[in-house]
Amino acid sequence: MNKIAVVTGTTRPGRNNIAVAKWVLENAQKRSDAQFELVDIADFDLPVLDEGMPAGFQQYANEHTKKWAQTIAQYDGYIFVTPEYNHSISGSLKNALDYISVEWNNKAAGFVGYGSAGGVRAVEHLRQIASELQLAHVRNQVQLSLFTDFENFSEFKPADMHQESLTAMLDQLVPWTAAMKTLR
Repeated sequence: MNKIAVVTGTTRPGRNNIAVAKWVLENAQKRSDAQFELVDIADFDLPVLDEGMPAGFQQYANEHTKKWAQTIAQYDGYIFVTPEYNHSISGSLKNALDYISVEWNNKAAGFVGYGSAGGVRAVEHLRQIASELQLAHVRNQVQLSLFTDFENFSEFKPADMHQESLTAMLDQLVPWTAAMKTLR
């Protein structure tokens, strides 16, 4: 069975991200067509990129990079849960993506964004990065608003309609994950 990681998108103290990622995970785990697990980038303590060689060579010098690469390599697909910071993704997510390359290749990705404009600008930037990492990304995405889906901008309370958009994204992601496996 294919394994899909729900990847957090920030390491910020007091982040809303973990609540959103857990909501995605809990809903995804109700499915029987893939295995879903949480991968929290905060657990890896990745400093600002400190590898001397380009990621594509896979000549990692640091233990934190090797641990990150081993973790990401075991998955067939990813759901990135990203906040929108300044019309883009967080620096910590970009940093985590940049650490490795080959481990992402020929896999599938879906997106859950949140912010004042539903996280759409962050997801658009993330789509460009995913393309460069050879991640095939699905069309459907989840768009959560800080104004309507978070009480006091901090307590995650998603509107019911988001369950439908999450299901639609997963319905695309799971078969794409299986299809991309044939390329590896």
